[in-house]
Amino acid sequence: MTVPAELPGTLAATEPDDNPAPPATAAEYASDGEDDAGFPGAAQAGPEAAEAVASWFGGGRPVVLQVIPTLVTGGAERGCIDMAAAIQRAGGRALVVSAGGPMARELERYGARHITLPVDSKNPVTIYRNAARLAALIRAEGVDIVHARSRAPAWSALWAARRCGVPFVTTFHAPYNFKGRLKQRYNSVMARGDRVIAVSGFVAAHVADSYGVGPDRLRLIHRGVDVATLVPAKVTQARMAVLARDWRLPDDHRVVLLPGRLTRWKGQLVLIEAMAKLGRNDVRAVLVGGDQGRTDYRQELEARIRALGLDSQVTIAGHCADMAAAYMLSDVVVSASVEPEAFGRVIVEAQAMGRPVIVSDLGAVKETLVNGQTGLVVPPGDAEALAGAIASVLDLTPLERRAVGLEAMRYVRERFTRDGMCLATLAVYAELLAERAAGGRPAGLS
Repeated sequence: MTVPAELPGTLAATEPDDNPAPPATAAEYASDGEDDAGFPGAAQAGPEAAEAVASWFGGGRPVVLQVIPTLVTGGAERGCIDMAAAIQRAGGRALVVSAGGPMARELERYGARHITLPVDSKNPVTIYRNAARLAALIRAEGVDIVHARSRAPAWSALWAARRCGVPFVTTFHAPYNFKGRLKQRYNSVMARGDRVIAVSGFVAAHVADSYGVGPDRLRLIHRGVDVATLVPAKVTQARMAVLARDWRLPDDHRVVLLPGRLTRWKGQLVLIEAMAKLGRNDVRAVLVGGDQGRTDYRQELEARIRALGLDSQVTIAGHCADMAAAYMLSDVVVSASVEPEAFGRVIVEAQAMGRPVIVSDLGAVKETLVNGQTGLVVPPGDAEALAGAIASVLDLTPLERRAVGLEAMRYVRERFTRDGMCLATLAVYAELLAERAAGGRPAGLS
């Protein structure tokens, strides 16, 4: 069995710090790691960013309108809610337009306002009508910035922003692929912002290469997680016991956790094959995530588990409402995706909880760890390599595991926090407002 980079050997020389200190200010949380420093247009949110935000936010200004299809679930939706809260905290006013969803209720908690419009529709007539509705809203509410987070509503938001002469921002939450000119044209609205935000270096490279967005407009702002809730000490034994009982985990078993909805590209089948190659009866793999109606794929997973004789070693757990406890139950967290991830939130969350991670060498997820220090990177779809990586992590000594965990927690708290993401985005807004006040390029000419 071939084992990838020797994680134990790398950590042997690392002395764990019992009190890994998070950065002193929210500004220092921004995505400014060495891997980003050379990327054109990367957002470097330091103390000057906080100063810029402070100079432009206050007294209910600026008014920022975010537009997103729905507020049901997902990373883009969570980012929208987080930014609405940040705008309100900074002294601005946050408006969100969507077709609705359970997450809309969170906006009221932060003092933001939700307006329901059919912006989830891809019907060209509805998109055109939504542009008029948004333009009327922009004028009525005195909106200063429009921020679109998905393609169909972005067309409406673009036309409305240009009609009203206000700056237009977009966020690429994923690399929107295309096979023909028509699809590329549809996707291109996300590249037409006065500022274009990419959630990872992988996505930023795609935007630059596929749509020609230069460093004057492109900004790299990694997604962030709420490190205030992702704290190992806050997870009680009782919470972990509930999950262990629900999942029927034996007390003496090691746990390999793969979080992610049940869809083929997330790589559950690769982990199942890796478990067969691992050949250890004291290890239980837990697949966490709902099938979202993909019952055929779930049945395929169950059949493969039975065929390999892994009924007592692989559990399909379904949705989990307490992921912090799930991470704490695990010995290693795996992302076995066979297609590129736009970011890889669960891997960041797992490291925030001090867990070693293993990821596929695809997309942005490898940006979120330090290979050989906080986790391992393996070839995608390679069950043999994945089994070797799992064995390597499970063989860590307690001291080595502690070193990995502390380094992972420090790394996330320096680079991938929600506060850092929000500050960097507020700084983009402030940049546009300053440019507009100075008589720079008017909105509508980008």
